[in-house]
Amino acid sequence: MNYEYKLSIIALVYNLEKYLPRCLEALVNQTLNNIEILCVDDGSTDSAPQIIDEFQKKYPDKIKVFHKENGGEFTTRNYGLERAKGEYITFVDTDDYVELDWAEKLYNAAKKSNADMAVCGFERIDLETNKVVAKNMTKFGNTTKIVNSKDDFVSFINPAPWNKIYKRELIKDFRFLPFRGFNDTMFLITSFINIKTIAFVPDVLYHYYLRYDSQIHTVNIKDVENLKKYLLKVKDTYIEYKKYEEFKYILDLMAFIHLGVSVMYRVSYDKTIDIKQELNKTIEYLDENFSTWRNSPFLKFGYSIKKGIKHIGLWLISKIYKINKPIIYIKIYRFLVDKIKVDIKF
Repeated sequence: MNYEYKLSIIALVYNLEKYLPRCLEALVNQTLNNIEILCVDDGSTDSAPQIIDEFQKKYPDKIKVFHKENGGEFTTRNYGLERAKGEYITFVDTDDYVELDWAEKLYNAAKKSNADMAVCGFERIDLETNKVVAKNMTKFGNTTKIVNSKDDFVSFINPAPWNKIYKRELIKDFRFLPFRGFNDTMFLITSFINIKTIAFVPDVLYHYYLRYDSQIHTVNIKDVENLKKYLLKVKDTYIEYKKYEEFKYILDLMAFIHLGVSVMYRVSYDKTIDIKQELNKTIEYLDENFSTWRNSPFLKFGYSIKKGIKHIGLWLISKIYKINKPIIYIKIYRFLVDKIKVDIKF
């Protein structure tokens, strides 16, 4: 199949005029040729629309600009996804920036092994101090892995779409869901229905800035209920594509990680809720809808020992859940993060 472009880069634009030029300069100077940059303005109220219009005039062969009414992050990504024409697709948040060979290294890695997806390393940077908080997705090495029901590595791939490129043909029918803070997670999990091979590039090519006023750092009880609802939507999609029986251990593990581990920790900072009650509700929900978490082969001690410290930590959390004492996990997690300043990401 012939494609008009090697790669479509969908840049989400909503205000952040201060950081936008830095991001766009990096995109138009990518070393990979034959790319298109789709700047989708989600109803910005600062000078961001004028900035992308000026860049489009300067680089008409690379940049396409779209202005739309404000609809939120998920509508912006879907808008770009529906208009992209590249062989592969990726996304960028315009308050971040990328290395100039970001696109080329990801594209070459994917093409070399005919991978359906390529993933690169990234670093998280504190916007206020400009200090690097952590480097992630660098430990897979230069490898290509096959997505299958016997290996849980997909459960530990970060959900964000910006350090990844996807074969457009495999994700063109999927959409980001209207889910505050977790639409990335739902999209990634759903994409594994069609994605069979993933190439990894350990180089840190994407620089992600942490803004502590960002929605991803705040979770309320409504978000928890929405996550439960959308996890069921994803499960239904797997059933529709006749993939659930094959991947139920993987899907149930991801439900446990994202709901039981990550979201429960984040919502525990909401002082208006009874966290013990919410943890008990979570156990009931997992038992009813993703029940294999209790006997998952990926949460066995022997498996965890072979896989390393992160898996051992996950095994320990699952043991705490199984004795109906998840509040212990929350207290330990918060102590490590808040007091010891350990950076923990599952």
